[in-house]
Amino acid sequence: MRYLGLDLGSRTLGVSISDKSGMFARAYTVIRHNEEYDRLLDEVKNIVSLEGVDAIVLGFPKNMNNTIGPKGELSQTFKTKLEELLSIPVYLQDERLTTKQALDVLISNDTSRKKRKQVVDKMAACIILQSYLDKESK
Repeated sequence: MRYLGLDLGSRTLGVSISDKSGMFARAYTVIRHNEEYDRLLDEVKNIVSLEGVDAIVLGFPKNMNNTIGPKGELSQTFKTKLEELLSIPVYLQDERLTTKQALDVLISNDTSRKKRKQVVDKMAACIILQSYLDKESK
């Protein structure tokens, strides 16, 4: 089973993808947008078709006290629209601190500040997807 991982931000959509066995996630791309979420639906649809994706794992931003704020509500709406458009399952995965984890990895690898800015979102998507895959394999 092949999964697509998504990290939905206000200006970018980080994308990761699993191998065909659904065990390992790798960074895929970053799609820039200006809160044009409907355009993102078409972009995701193209990737799903091109890569033969069976399910999507969407980052679900929760507050540290486990409540759901405006960004979490946006993710829930995006999830519903993806499911209607693609007719494949979309799973929400807690994404608290994933961007911080991605930045820590990039900094520890001596990645330049300019390069970090370009890849942090797809790295965060990779962490979101790998967390889901690890949880499901237990």
